Amino acid sequence: MEIWINPACSKCRSALTLLDAEGADYTVRRYLEDVPSEDEIRAVLDRLGLDPWDITRTQEAVAKELGLKEWARDEASRDRWVRALAEHPRLIQRPIITADDGTAVVARSEEAVRDALGRSV
Repeated sequence: MEIWINPACSKCRSALTLLDAEGADYTVRRYLEDVPSEDEIRAVLDRLGLDPWDITRTQEAVAKELGLKEWARDEASRDRWVRALAEHPRLIQRPIITADDGTAVVARSEEAVRDALGRSV
């Protein structure tokens, strides 16, 4: 199991605390420092079953600068969104946990973290 985190994020810290309390075996990826490639983002999106705009933090300053709220949300625009996430990793929703069963969850709640733990048994 791997968890993509921003250490400054309270939801990320809460997820790590819960993983530790449950004795989970996981790897931390500080995705602002170890930026995922476009292919890695596509792979995580496939595991999540989501589109790139579903994991985009549209309230970030860079999102507003890019005008993301006006971008099309369709298959033809998917690569543009993925490229923006790779170029501006701060836009990626966090934390994301990739479970051992090949799925992933956006772990913003205790329930989502527990869901990921259940998938990694």
